[in-house]
Amino acid sequence: MSPTRRALLRAAGALTAAAVLPPLLPGEALAAADRTVRGLAHDPWKKVPRILARIRPPHFPRRRFDIRDFGAVGDGTTKNTEAIRRAIDACHRAGGGHVDVPEGRFLTGAIHLRSGVDLNVTGTVLFNTDPADYLPVVLTRWEGTECWNYSPFVYALDQRDLAITGTGTLDGQGMTGPWKSWRDPGGGAPIDQAELRRMGEEGVPVDQRVFGEGHYLRPSMVQFYRCRNILIEGVTFLEPAMWTLHPVLCSNVLVKDVDVIGRIANSDGCDPESCADVHITGCRFHTEDDSIAVKSGRDEDGLRVGVPSRNIVIQNCVFSGRWGGLAVGSEMSGGAYDIFAEDCRINPLDFPGRYNPRHPVFLKTTKKRGGAIDGVYVRRFQGRQIDRDCIYLTTRYSNQTGDRPAVIRNVRVEHMVHDGARRAINLEGLDSDPFLGIHIEHCDFTNMANPNIIRSAPDLVLRKVFVNGTEVNA
Repeated sequence: MSPTRRALLRAAGALTAAAVLPPLLPGEALAAADRTVRGLAHDPWKKVPRILARIRPPHFPRRRFDIRDFGAVGDGTTKNTEAIRRAIDACHRAGGGHVDVPEGRFLTGAIHLRSGVDLNVTGTVLFNTDPADYLPVVLTRWEGTECWNYSPFVYALDQRDLAITGTGTLDGQGMTGPWKSWRDPGGGAPIDQAELRRMGEEGVPVDQRVFGEGHYLRPSMVQFYRCRNILIEGVTFLEPAMWTLHPVLCSNVLVKDVDVIGRIANSDGCDPESCADVHITGCRFHTEDDSIAVKSGRDEDGLRVGVPSRNIVIQNCVFSGRWGGLAVGSEMSGGAYDIFAEDCRINPLDFPGRYNPRHPVFLKTTKKRGGAIDGVYVRRFQGRQIDRDCIYLTTRYSNQTGDRPAVIRNVRVEHMVHDGARRAINLEGLDSDPFLGIHIEHCDFTNMANPNIIRSAPDLVLRKVFVNGTEVNA
């Protein structure tokens, strides 16, 4: 299957990434150009109020469109894709409002949101497990490379003023359908993954990177692509097929008070990719991969698009995902700047993971990626019982090699308290690309099994850092 000519023309003529992302504020261009260790003398947290002041949720008219009025039946077996589409179209044509999913279990295929629409969920949106319900293919980013693939379960392209809200549930049935078998040994996903990466590396035009029917790249659960003014609030996301919340090339994004629970491999919780002005707050993540992973494209294709993630604020979240709590990378070729995270809990007793998480702070890149992770600020994380390292920075992720700079610099971790891990700190750098501007201060790590590992961090600052009751120095 190939994308329609109409769809291709629409994508080609759509808003560019530059039109979606806000310009640098006065002074930010200079800060981006001169991010040396001297620049950390100021308090980077002073930027946070300005970032949050720009993030404003969209407002919707009081019009309400109950999907049952358009033929939807909440019996868990009737397919409601067309009824939900009609409700969304009517809401959009009326000038916006709320499309209501009431009590019940409403089976559906792909849902494509349009500008001015709040999908308000009280009952359950139950996504069908037939891949054909996510065709035709749409423009997407898959693991950091642009292509045409199965539609994400909820999708929007070049829209504005969008929301998913309510007290209900969106259930992807990720473990029920074919999705898991695609990635399991003998499944077709590794072949398609390798082919897409080849296309990205060789610069194959995006309109020729067509997957979907007959291929095995699992779709994200929610993806807003080149959109602005987004609110996701209150709902529970269950069992995605792959990444769960995945805004790409978006700005002004608020993710608030949601639960994400997934058991399938690669079920990241929230992955803002090449996004600006994002606030993730009050959320709980119990996933089989990273809880939050900030991204910006992979290798040559990420460099081609060339849009960073920046000005991202994470507050008061719970991380019980299998891998990273706050992760940046590894698909970060466009760069990641000014990422702030505070007051988060890792694997707490009141929301424990099925497996112990591995890294509360996980920054990852390679010499194959390019780009830079520059400006990550973490404070007041509290956690218990993880399998690996509390703070893990690596420029050797997955042992990938290349000839581009591998840059991680200007990272601060302060007031972290953690009990139970393999080790407190693992800085896995390269002599050719040392970490610069790494500050770890006022932290207390107890029940650490092994000593810290510090490689290629020449100006590391450790101040008031205690491991098993003993202060450690750089």
